[in-house]
Amino acid sequence: MTDSAIAITNLIYRYAQLIDGGDLDGVGKLFEHGRICGVEDGPPETVFAGRAAVRGMYETLVRIYDDGTPKTKHHTTNVQLDIDDDRGTARATSYYSVTQATPELPLQIIVTGHYNDTFQRIDGVWRFDSRTMFIDQVGDLSHHLKIGA
Repeated sequence: MTDSAIAITNLIYRYAQLIDGGDLDGVGKLFEHGRICGVEDGPPETVFAGRAAVRGMYETLVRIYDDGTPKTKHHTTNVQLDIDDDRGTARATSYYSVTQATPELPLQIIVTGHYNDTFQRIDGVWRFDSRTMFIDQVGDLSHHLKIGA
């Protein structure tokens, strides 16, 4: 694996680690130069660009428990990379599944889907440019999301 491939793969995994740790500031920082798209080619209200907007989106949507976490584990698999080192750009696709267990909810998969990500190298450092999240299967999200609860 090339240095670029390792750096980009680590960004993908770092997102899961930060969100599961309840570090919404850290998640926002990952997208300081990028954006999260809730819907592919969606309207502006489904695009969250920059550190503050991404952090705010998660703060609005995700239930954080007394231990400071959402009590989830994001499992990211099947990472496929397409890197153009000369241009400093890359694309990746991956699958995710999210498990959750709370005092009221037994351990279970609450959602699965896939990510389409783009990356750019800025000042020699790989960063998220965009992440589009696709939901493929939905379970019980009532203990994870603030909306619809």
